[in-house]
Amino acid sequence: MKFQWIVLALALGAGLLTRYIMDRSEAPTSASHTPTQLESVDVNALYSGEDTINLFAQDDKRLRVVYFGYTHCPDVCPTSLAVLSAALQSLPQDNLAQLWPAFITLDPERDTPAKSAEYAGYFNASITGLSGSDAQIKALADKYGVLYMRTEMKDSAMKYSVDHSSYFYLLQPDGTLLEKVPHTLNSAILVDAITRNLPQQLAAN
Repeated sequence: MKFQWIVLALALGAGLLTRYIMDRSEAPTSASHTPTQLESVDVNALYSGEDTINLFAQDDKRLRVVYFGYTHCPDVCPTSLAVLSAALQSLPQDNLAQLWPAFITLDPERDTPAKSAEYAGYFNASITGLSGSDAQIKALADKYGVLYMRTEMKDSAMKYSVDHSSYFYLLQPDGTLLEKVPHTLNSAILVDAITRNLPQQLAAN
């Protein structure tokens, strides 16, 4: 238990430091793929860094562990991604090979594909940070019941925040929801959910 809290604290510290560094360098960055280039709502074509990612690729049989948030989130998102990182570090290597952890931004206006990928990677290198168009994000949020709302912040350098629900979504490759885990500070709860759903995932394959 002590080791688990140490891992969680280190992951959270790294994430908060990352957010501070990214907030200090708010100059617009270019990316080879930007959300405005998407002409239709195709949730199979999200972006991470320079790559186009299909989170629901049928030939990738891994169990998806997805978290929706945004890089300017002051507390809930860093904590949740730290919990996810701690959970990943607690799992056996054989189980890790069957997982695809992902962070999907709810703030594509500020979170470019490069920024989303960088942010997720600071918590754990195996977490894929994803961005897309407003329409794509809304479609995915609606699909899984993710509640989020933009709140303007007058006289703040952030300009606005994104209030949102906080769950981990465990998905089959085709996007079918297996289970959602509420916000928690205990990574063991997420580990239990992942372990519980891995046999279903492997049997489905």
